[in-house]
Amino acid sequence: MAEIPEASACDVIVVGAGPVGMWLAAELHRGGVRTVVLERRAERPPHSKALTIYPRTLEQFAMRGIAERWTQEGRPVPSSHFAILTNRLDFSFLDTRFPYTLFLPQRRTEELLAEHLAELGVAVLREHAVTGLRQDADGVDLDVVTPAGTTSLRAGYVVGCDGGNSVVRACAGIGWTGEPSTWTAILGDTRLTDPPPGGALTLNQPGGSIYMVALGDGRWRLATIDHAIIADPVGKPVTLGDLRASALRLAGTDFGMREAADTWLSRVGDETRHAAAYRAGRVLLAGDAAHIHFPAGGQGLNLGLQDATNLGWKLAATVRGWAPEELLDTYHAERAPVGRDVIADSRAQCALFANPTPAGIALRDRFNEFLGAHESLRRELALRLSGLAVGYGIPESGPASAVGARVPDLELRAAPAPSVHGLLRAAKFVLLALSPADGPWHSPDWLAGYRDHLDVVTAELADKRPDWAGVRALLIRPDGHLAWALRDPDPPAGPPLASWLGSLSGPAGH
Repeated sequence: MAEIPEASACDVIVVGAGPVGMWLAAELHRGGVRTVVLERRAERPPHSKALTIYPRTLEQFAMRGIAERWTQEGRPVPSSHFAILTNRLDFSFLDTRFPYTLFLPQRRTEELLAEHLAELGVAVLREHAVTGLRQDADGVDLDVVTPAGTTSLRAGYVVGCDGGNSVVRACAGIGWTGEPSTWTAILGDTRLTDPPPGGALTLNQPGGSIYMVALGDGRWRLATIDHAIIADPVGKPVTLGDLRASALRLAGTDFGMREAADTWLSRVGDETRHAAAYRAGRVLLAGDAAHIHFPAGGQGLNLGLQDATNLGWKLAATVRGWAPEELLDTYHAERAPVGRDVIADSRAQCALFANPTPAGIALRDRFNEFLGAHESLRRELALRLSGLAVGYGIPESGPASAVGARVPDLELRAAPAPSVHGLLRAAKFVLLALSPADGPWHSPDWLAGYRDHLDVVTAELADKRPDWAGVRALLIRPDGHLAWALRDPDPPAGPPLASWLGSLSGPAGH
């Protein structure tokens, strides 16, 4: 069981024990930060809104050595959809060990992350509801309602991972801009006696669109964008009869839908919001507390988990005192554009499937034709959905080895791990020398002051990679993005360690 730290011993309090909050807490722990997670709910919700885990999220789990916990249980599907269109996106070409969409209910992801936190010894305190906060130059005080009464907890930093209705965001005075819902769709998990073949169905009709995917054990997830009821408000109760009627209108069958004890139904709207800032002093936001949108393509869970991976090492470095002064500000600078991009993507998909006018239906059908006719378009959309295209400080069309780009899981020879992901287990920077003789990293005293948060590895690429040919050394961030590279014909030089790991006195600071 996780040991519950004293309030005075906490460096960071994470508010919210959903997937984003738990993954962030794990990343902070790896960085040597004393962390506690507060959750207002007594128990985990029994049903799962999110199902989809994309390749980049699996890669980030792989960097910490736990991806197989998801791949052993989830259902891999080698394709995805854009705007519920019938011409699907093939993921098999992606440069990753996970070239597929993985379906696993969010509840199970939360259970796996909770088990991981317990292994690490990070406490999750349930029935702890945050009601207010105050921050000063040295820390943040939280007002918390607990089963034993109201108390105050203090930490150096607080991160709100408490969803779209974030109390942390509101109390920190961070703006929340966007639009309310203008239309709704139905989501439902139920059992089918006459399901479609193949484990998935995407169907477009003049009256709307339907998407279905098998969850296992006879259960299916259905999403219907039914133009006949698209104006129903979010708060209107939804019944299995409503879902059955939509399926009949859109597919001509209810697929043998039947009520069961584990049936779950929800009405979801297209409300879209984005935080004006991901940081206000010592208060930060991640996941739905920073951005919400219609779940087109199932991107929200992945976006939030990748927020946490970006923030975790930066906040840990700041707490431990070795980060450059401006490092924590790069969290908003890097992740807010990604959040806005996903929001724009969601809006574009909604424009294709949620416009019931003749013009809207014509646009959807014409775009589907274009999608089927142009492989390059399918590949571009697949790459964007996968999360593998995200880069920091570089154009999306930049070369793979450009600074800020994701470093793929390059296979290695003569290294302590068979590939790059295996070098990142400890969530440290990795200086990977592919031509060790011509760089200063062979000198022990040159790097001595950075050893606690930098691993130096000498290796060779084990496979031919034209996009990485000529790269003689690279500095990899803890989140798997490239901080620096030395290429042919550059003269031998050392990486800008002070820019990333802070200045030190003596040889290691030069």
